[in-house]
Amino acid sequence: MGTVLKGGYVVELEPASVERVDLRIEGERIVARGEDLTPGPDDEVVALSGKLVFPGLVNAHHRLASVLSRGMVRPVPETYQALLEQVRWPFENALDLDAVQVGATAGGLESIQCGTTTLFDLHASPKAVTGSLLRIARGLHEVGVRGVLSYAVTDRMGAVGREEGLEETVSFARKARGRFRGQVGAGPVFTLGDDALQGLGEALNTTNTGLHFPLAEDPLDERLSTERHGNPPVTRLLNGNLLSPRAMAAHAGHLEWADLAQVLATGTWLVHTPRSNQGLEVGYAPALKFGARASLGTDGTSPDLFAEAQAAFLRSREAGQPIDVLRYLANGHRLASQVFEAAIGPMREGALADLLVLDYQSPTPLTAETLAWHVVHGLGSRHVEAVMVDGVWRVWARRPLSVNPTVVAEQSREAAAAVWARLTT
Repeated sequence: MGTVLKGGYVVELEPASVERVDLRIEGERIVARGEDLTPGPDDEVVALSGKLVFPGLVNAHHRLASVLSRGMVRPVPETYQALLEQVRWPFENALDLDAVQVGATAGGLESIQCGTTTLFDLHASPKAVTGSLLRIARGLHEVGVRGVLSYAVTDRMGAVGREEGLEETVSFARKARGRFRGQVGAGPVFTLGDDALQGLGEALNTTNTGLHFPLAEDPLDERLSTERHGNPPVTRLLNGNLLSPRAMAAHAGHLEWADLAQVLATGTWLVHTPRSNQGLEVGYAPALKFGARASLGTDGTSPDLFAEAQAAFLRSREAGQPIDVLRYLANGHRLASQVFEAAIGPMREGALADLLVLDYQSPTPLTAETLAWHVVHGLGSRHVEAVMVDGVWRVWARRPLSVNPTVVAEQSREAAAAVWARLTT
């Protein structure tokens, strides 16, 4: 028994195409594409009546727990270092395992309702390390989103905390299956001593994965890395053999060209996070220089990839360095395909069936030539009507099918209140 999507306009991002064809899905994969496909006797037929069939979006850098900090009363730090020490790190310290799981469910639900079917989460809860990634996976499993999870290893809590983080990120990567994969994660490079870098290298060899980490979000990363450890972040990462085509560096807004060129030469993915950079007032990352392996992430902001793509494009225009927003979105699919070792994104035979149905009534012709303009100026999460992950409908008629949004919101508010209370004490 399969599912046949009939009468929709199927979108491909790179090379761009918009074509009125049918898709047949069986199990977790697309098995046929063509005009006026004939359904089998047991197939379910979904009449789309001209709606868009769009690849499920990939969020290449997110922090799920941040949903619990929304609206939190906080100091107004004057510097990036003060932001870390007075806001971000105390919030992470206040997380317990129950809050971690609830935040994953709430953040995962928002993600899938916005059209994200795969997200890469870099997590930190220094006082609740062991089991945290499994709890995130449980939270995401309730929603049905695909997840690549890592724990942000750091020396910030001392050697014991560092070793707990290494064990957690390695343990999860070893046992992740199905819709989940693990990576080795790290905090900012200036929070990593030489022993931590060595431990990360050993973890990468053990898990055969890549490193997911923030890089040069602010000039502080280079200054403190040099002051504390004798070399800037890129030099230390290269000396530790930590950069590779499987590695993912988020932000990269404050690198000299020579350092950026060295990062690009390793094949490392660069993840652009323009809304987060704006919110933290850390400046504009030169996304046009990020090369062929650049994608988009939302960091701690709302998990809306359509909004992120629009912000990325508009900020690049403002900087006089316009980017190809369709390539950035398509690169998310290439990254996810690399990690899951299966085609994710192409609306073609053999690809995993991660897709969206968008109820978008285009006011102008929607073609391969105009697709980017519709993504930037028209399409949005408000148009997401249905979401399929692994061949299973997870959202239908804008309603999540496996969780009750009211219950999730109530649990999230309770968890947030408990975290905020721990912050005040």
